Amino acid sequence: MNVCNFFSSPIGLGHVTRDIAIVNNFENISTNFVTGGVAAEILKNLNFKVQDVYNPPSFIVENGTLKNPAKWLWSYYNYYKECKNISQKILQDDNPTLVISDEDFASLTVAQTMKIPTILVTDILETHFTKGLASLIEKKMNKSMQEISKKCDLVILPENGDDSDNIKRVGPIVRTTAFSREKLREKFLFEKKTIVVSIGGTDAGIFLIEKALESISKINQDIKIVLVSGPAVTKKFENVRNLGFVDNLHEIIFAADLLISLAGKSTIDEANAYGTPAIFIPIKGHFEQEDNALEQGYVFDDLQRLDTLILEKLEAKRKQTNTNGAKTASNIIEKLIKQSNA
Repeated sequence: MNVCNFFSSPIGLGHVTRDIAIVNNFENISTNFVTGGVAAEILKNLNFKVQDVYNPPSFIVENGTLKNPAKWLWSYYNYYKECKNISQKILQDDNPTLVISDEDFASLTVAQTMKIPTILVTDILETHFTKGLASLIEKKMNKSMQEISKKCDLVILPENGDDSDNIKRVGPIVRTTAFSREKLREKFLFEKKTIVVSIGGTDAGIFLIEKALESISKINQDIKIVLVSGPAVTKKFENVRNLGFVDNLHEIIFAADLLISLAGKSTIDEANAYGTPAIFIPIKGHFEQEDNALEQGYVFDDLQRLDTLILEKLEAKRKQTNTNGAKTASNIIEKLIKQSNA
């Protein structure tokens, strides 16, 4: 049995959820996950083998706007150096056949030095968090990231498009469910028209919960509101059902009539795959979320017309999209291991 270490960035839960989708398709690979925090908790709940060793810096978000990105970037650089030390010890102890990284560049650096085959899973090829003087530092970090990517045996992008060099575009990578939508609605007690509001693993999206609840209260319809507030939000919200932290958001999205969410890549892909009408509001100044939201037709200022958007989307028809991204990615990975063993 081949053994791989899968280093999954804990900065946002979308990394680990798509990684689960890939690993669920493995046939001849034993996987040891390395991540941290809530991402590690999801893996533990699903009985994956995981080392909870990473503690990334948190974004500072006030009223939906990213603050002090340069400070965060410096914190990330220090976090990266710490992760190099952690991953080096793990790789020396485990001596895996393969290292897969979902945007954890520290482990790739170490693995490449140790001549271990490497695969990068990512949806960004460069970052754009800062401006001015700080952007010069970010450009250097981007150059280093790109050099690491070029040294990888494969780079898997969860998007549609043509392959180039070592880059394989496999389409959206989403988790699957064995249940029908009707069974899931019964399981979650979604007995009437249901709006799900989800903000991920931190409290950065609490602004979206507050605005969504305010907007929905203006609508004269018999609507059920379900919050997926994550583990970091301690504020109590009256007259709504709050599921808190879940490890099966994809099923809740499938069961919902409408999703209101921050603009994380994996959440968008899951909503599109399951055909659930959705509204995606990005954190202002978070380049990745802003780009993701724009592709879906949304910007941060849509927060101010959320009530209108909700009414429109409640009338929208469901349209599921078939994607084999997870299976395609797993096949590519297993093929690389066979070639390495030949």
